[in-house]
Amino acid sequence: MVHQQRSEAHLSPSSDTEDIVAMLAPRLAYFAGVARTEHVTRAAQEMQVPQSTLSRAMVRLEQDLGVDLFARRGRTVSLTPAGRTFLGSVERALAEIERAADEVRADADPATGKVAFGFLHTMGSETVPGLIRAFRADHPRVRFSLVQNYGEAMIERLRSGELDLCLTSPVPDAPDLVARRLDEQKLRLVVPADHRLASRKRVRLAEAAEETFVTLEPGYGMRRITDDLCRQAGFKPRIAFEGEEAETLRGLVAAGLGVALLPPPAVPRPGVAELT
Repeated sequence: MVHQQRSEAHLSPSSDTEDIVAMLAPRLAYFAGVARTEHVTRAAQEMQVPQSTLSRAMVRLEQDLGVDLFARRGRTVSLTPAGRTFLGSVERALAEIERAADEVRADADPATGKVAFGFLHTMGSETVPGLIRAFRADHPRVRFSLVQNYGEAMIERLRSGELDLCLTSPVPDAPDLVARRLDEQKLRLVVPADHRLASRKRVRLAEAAEETFVTLEPGYGMRRITDDLCRQAGFKPRIAFEGEEAETLRGLVAAGLGVALLPPPAVPRPGVAELT
């Protein structure tokens, strides 16, 4: 009679995996506790649950699986071969859950946790290392997960929770975000060393209206700034190349491919002139 009930109730091989997990997961810790003590009453006391709750959970677990996990002798129980096989996997699963819980708790700890920090490529050589160095002087145990990307991509990752904060430019005007201006970078018009403007110390951007520009790709903050400043100067830049990294653009300027609006380099680059 017992076997007939279990054959009607147990999960079929075609059952959806999510359904199986939802049905079995709440009972796995109970099963491990009973298997460890081989005594339902003692296990109920250790786990601080009513014995009746524990007994019903084990019966339902066996029904869902369609196999006997325990051989019962009064109040004591012992694992069947199927129960021993199941216990090995359950213990590994519970250990993995415990490890995951410890990991997320450690990541959230204010003193030793992990900060997911995004920043622009142009800020990776000096600005970000300086900020992290200063922060770690006061908080040496905090860890960082660093992401370099362009502005719009980082804002989306910030909104989705993948990043805790990001360093971008221009400062986003978004009501759902908290933004603070930290500093300003002076931009320069970068031209080849033999360019007609190269001997100048200062130029008006409008003087470059007929030049070909190399810029970052759309979506980068520096590209948006370049487009805005050129528009304010009365022209739309003619684009020869769109890249992903400022120093690549500086190299292309040195090769004569065009001019660019860029922040000052960490190390001066030969072959170009940087004009205020």
